[in-house]
Amino acid sequence: MALSPKTSPPSRRTLLRALGGAAVLGGLAGCGVPAAYVSPGERAGTDLSASDHRLTWSNWPLYIDTDDDDSTKRPTLDAFEKRTGISVDYIEEINDNDEFFGKISPALMNHQQTCRDLIVISDWMCARFVRLGWVQEMDRARQPNVAEYLDPLLRSPAFDPGRKYTVPWQSGITGIAYDRRRVGREIRHVKDLWASDLKGRVTLLSGLDEAFALLMQGNGVDVTKWTADDFYAVCDEVEKYVKNGQIRRFTGNDYTKDLVSGDVLACQAYSGDVIQLQADNPDIRFVVPEEGAELWSDSLMIPDLARHKTNAERLIDYYYEPKVAAELAAWVNYVCPVPAAQDVLASSKDKDTAALAENPLIFPDATMRKHLAIARDITSKERVDFAKEWNRIVGL
Repeated sequence: MALSPKTSPPSRRTLLRALGGAAVLGGLAGCGVPAAYVSPGERAGTDLSASDHRLTWSNWPLYIDTDDDDSTKRPTLDAFEKRTGISVDYIEEINDNDEFFGKISPALMNHQQTCRDLIVISDWMCARFVRLGWVQEMDRARQPNVAEYLDPLLRSPAFDPGRKYTVPWQSGITGIAYDRRRVGREIRHVKDLWASDLKGRVTLLSGLDEAFALLMQGNGVDVTKWTADDFYAVCDEVEKYVKNGQIRRFTGNDYTKDLVSGDVLACQAYSGDVIQLQADNPDIRFVVPEEGAELWSDSLMIPDLARHKTNAERLIDYYYEPKVAAELAAWVNYVCPVPAAQDVLASSKDKDTAALAENPLIFPDATMRKHLAIARDITSKERVDFAKEWNRIVGL
């Protein structure tokens, strides 16, 4: 496969607002879903994969490699279809986690097919699906690449020990972005956001699930097992800095505009966005604070009653081949869940492609990896009260 690096493709996260997503409402939607647990014996339907060589895959916009000259072509996916004879109906329909939850939850809670064999949503939402029993356990015997190459950091989140029901599609880091030239010094800690010379020029993410972990880490909390007291301590801290004017505002992905313009000097940010900003302004830095940063994933799942489960498992495993993962990483520029893809990129004869192998925001180095953690997710019991408190402070 020829690797064609896309060092600054539009981020699918930066398009959520433009596409009508409601990311800032993430803490609210779906809270009132009635009990709809599906037992393991009721999750599987008749698998037609052996005779029906196709599957339907729902993903986010701009989250797969496309041909430079023809955006309707997806090289890695086209190669899978050619190799296997499996036809993939690829639908870019997921603009927001809660919005998509609302779209397919009526079918799942009523034990009906969703007409989708594979979906990609954020891990904090995956946790809800796993707890409700709305996804099928994967057969790792059909997925030797996943078993061998999945990043050890991503193998066992609290909501899915051993990754039986989910497999990361791409990952990222929630850390701090800042303009080194304008700030005039390095930022190394979460609490550096509260420095007096940054007053009124700091932003935080507005979404509860996106914001809380990094702020807890700044307080020295182990986010793999945080408590309600840890959460309310963060709320008290954030409210104090809202009242004294330290925090300029809470944002979705539009924080990038403020950072580029200089209206904001430092902010909570996603690693994938900063890679793009650095292409135009090398003074913009991304930092994993010394206290740590959150490693998150958007993961692949096979919904209940999917009719092409084996085909879906085969597709997932294909994307864990290091060469395929490298081609995807060269285009999307998120944290690659297949560390072995780094050597593939490094061996490229193309200078720009080889350089991607050295980017720690795609392949975190050993020092950075020591400071990354997957946060325990917010349970459904906690969510109502936590979202109410967070949204009060944020002003939603």
